[in-house]
Amino acid sequence: MIAEFRRHPGPAAVFFAVAAFLVVFLGVPVVNVVFVAFQDPATGAFTLVNFEDFFRTSLFRESFWNSIYVAAMTVVVASALALPLAYFTTRFHFGGAAVIQSLGVVPLIMPPFVGAVAMQLLFGRNGSINLLLDSWFGITIPFMSGLNGVIFVEAIHYFPFILLNVTASLQIIDRSMEESAQNLGSSGFRLFRRIVFPLAMPGYVAGASLVFLKVFDDLGTPLLLNVNKLLAPQAYLRISTVGVTDPMGYVISVILVAFSLLAMWAATLALRGKDYATVQRGGGGLARRRMRPSEKVGAYAVVLLVLVLVLSPHVGLALLSFGTVWSFSTTPDAYTLAHYHKIFEDTPEFVTNTVLYATLAAGIDVVLGTAIAYLVLRTRLPGRVWLDYMAMGAIVVPGLVLGIGYLRTFHGVEAPWGGQPLAAWWGILVIALAVRRLPYALRSCTAALQQLSVSLEEAAENLGAGKLRTVRRIVVPLMAGGMLAGFVTSFATAAVELSTTIMLVARESDAPLSYAIYVYMQSAAGRGPGAALGIVAVVIVALGAFFSHRVIESERRERAVLAAA
Repeated sequence: MIAEFRRHPGPAAVFFAVAAFLVVFLGVPVVNVVFVAFQDPATGAFTLVNFEDFFRTSLFRESFWNSIYVAAMTVVVASALALPLAYFTTRFHFGGAAVIQSLGVVPLIMPPFVGAVAMQLLFGRNGSINLLLDSWFGITIPFMSGLNGVIFVEAIHYFPFILLNVTASLQIIDRSMEESAQNLGSSGFRLFRRIVFPLAMPGYVAGASLVFLKVFDDLGTPLLLNVNKLLAPQAYLRISTVGVTDPMGYVISVILVAFSLLAMWAATLALRGKDYATVQRGGGGLARRRMRPSEKVGAYAVVLLVLVLVLSPHVGLALLSFGTVWSFSTTPDAYTLAHYHKIFEDTPEFVTNTVLYATLAAGIDVVLGTAIAYLVLRTRLPGRVWLDYMAMGAIVVPGLVLGIGYLRTFHGVEAPWGGQPLAAWWGILVIALAVRRLPYALRSCTAALQQLSVSLEEAAENLGAGKLRTVRRIVVPLMAGGMLAGFVTSFATAAVELSTTIMLVARESDAPLSYAIYVYMQSAAGRGPGAALGIVAVVIVALGAFFSHRVIESERRERAVLAAA
């Protein structure tokens, strides 16, 4: 084992540097959170009393069950939105299927907390829709009342995870399975329920588990909707009000991590022992058929209703960003550019901070992702696979938990350049964002390196190039597409991260867009500028998604050309 490190001192040095980074900035903060959760505040000894206190407290018990309920019901509502779109666009000759699929993914470019207030103005008790329903039919619907509002907003934002995964599964189902069922007399909803949907279950479970995870640990949406009886808001409120010494914040954090792991385990268990393999090569996809006129009218009505719902946050946010006063009316009283003038003239640091932090975080992710991918795929160093496991482990650590861990770990450490706690330094926020988004860049870099033949590196080394020069002149340029895709993905998602940010921003001058949006949205007067910042955040994420897609498509076309040659 030691001999392997001695034979390859360069990769060994990279291995230990990456391992040290992950241990210090991921392992230690998370372990610290777990340690404090099981520590007696008075004696420091191991104890379960903190968890006993948690389950004895009615507020925490209610928050616990509310979180499970909200996450589960969001999966149900998101499924109701996603399944019709996925099924209609893959099962039938459906005009505009590509446009529908593209519009169905649009909600992902807006973080749920950004559109939460706009949804309140559209669907709240005195929102546009209920004002119209009251004037027309004398009724109102509690779309945004309490937990309903959180479920509604989260489902609209996260349903594309189910849509994308189910669509991918439906496209590779062996059509002979469906044809056999039809020959035996199965059709309509029974065919979907007994044959089609069970065969698409891997995609559905993947999407549903991801939705459950995202909703369970979401912080911004409940806070902006003033729904605090959920686990994530309770953890934030305990730490921000009582302080970093309060054990309840850490107990809740451990429960959040435990449920993230439980959701992943349950998803694996749901598919265990079942065979979803196709018989035909490539599966062939479902056999498309044409709809009868009555079916087509019903299908388009459902699709249009879903698209109107899922695009409503963007419309509401745009109206709010340009509106002067919007209260007890279906639309704003008037329109203005003053909100955009305010954010760009008075507080431009929010945008510049976001670009700086997200760029640095994405750069760190690409460097680490490339290093880990190379160590795993191109060396035989002992323990290299554990680097991959540890880096990917960040995906099950909620941002709130990581932020609390950083506060606990680095609050008492004094920064050597200013006398302030290290946890209050903006650079710690950049590192936290990098750790949170590392799995995205790592998967992109790993995929790029897997598609690069090792023979190219061997040829360079046979011609006299050293290992470092080979990596610099051969590997990195050929991986550039995957690295850029990883950079853009990390950048776009880090730019709107709130859970970690809200815990680590010490001064408003250091705040990024996500924190500023949250602060602005706390008051009626700040909603206009907050919405304008939200539009800026959406544009940043949309541009990131666009460039990432262009890079991936460019790489795909280049590989196709090389394969044909």
